[in-house]
Amino acid sequence: MSRIFLAGATGVVGRHLLPRLVAAGHEVTALTRRTADAEGLRSQGARAVVGDVFDADGLRSVVAAAAPEIVMHQLTDLTDLDFAANGRIRRVGTRNLVDAALAAGARRMVVQSIAWVYEPGDRPAGEETPLDLAAESESRRGMVDAVATMERIAGELPEWVVLRYGALYGPGTWFAPGGLRSTQLHEGSLVADADVSSFLHVEDAAASAVEALDWPTGVVNVVDDVPAPASEWLPVFARAVGAPAPEVVRKERTGWARGADNTHARKNLGWTPLHSSWREGFAQTAAGPGGA
Repeated sequence: MSRIFLAGATGVVGRHLLPRLVAAGHEVTALTRRTADAEGLRSQGARAVVGDVFDADGLRSVVAAAAPEIVMHQLTDLTDLDFAANGRIRRVGTRNLVDAALAAGARRMVVQSIAWVYEPGDRPAGEETPLDLAAESESRRGMVDAVATMERIAGELPEWVVLRYGALYGPGTWFAPGGLRSTQLHEGSLVADADVSSFLHVEDAAASAVEALDWPTGVVNVVDDVPAPASEWLPVFARAVGAPAPEVVRKERTGWARGADNTHARKNLGWTPLHSSWREGFAQTAAGPGGA
């Protein structure tokens, strides 16, 4: 059993992660910005605290009171598709959370990151691949820089694991029925092209975060086994959510849209996803909570 401070407990991954941590016997303090969410967190067996990662002094106080051995960083801010706000979470929120963790004597941090930040290449990227810090697009360059900053700051803990998740699908994600990607498909604003993505079911994301409590320090690609171009996966997703078949666009693949390789997680860390492919996963997700 460990004392764990979970930041992002009510987020897409946090909602699946919290019950797993409690079931494993950990003593969990869950951070939420909304007082209204606190009772729900307590009902799941966590100690709930209300705070804001942008309030450095307040955050330091609640983390100190929790006295965690491990801090789990599952914070995102994409509710309104505000990518600048998400970048601020990664830069400023991470800085405050790491400072609070260090002051409280925490020994380990587990961080949610993303697996589409690698530089251009011809094959799915391994963890040793450099990040795309020199991206031509200003918006992508800023996003990658924010991720790199978050990962670097997290590395100030004595022990740390960065989980570079694939594109999340499943309940509560953009790829759920009625989610953003489903809506875009119904509107006809997504096209099936050559750009490659790696996916990850949200339950596999939560499970990997629990396993990462015992993984060695380092970066881990946490993605399923089947990187695929949109020309393959988007029609399958469209059928799963009852959307019209997307337009197929013939164009050269964007260099950085290459997917990610999970060999390290599978072979070196013994991680096995419940959903090894988006092909089956999309259909199960569309079937509803029982099918996911």
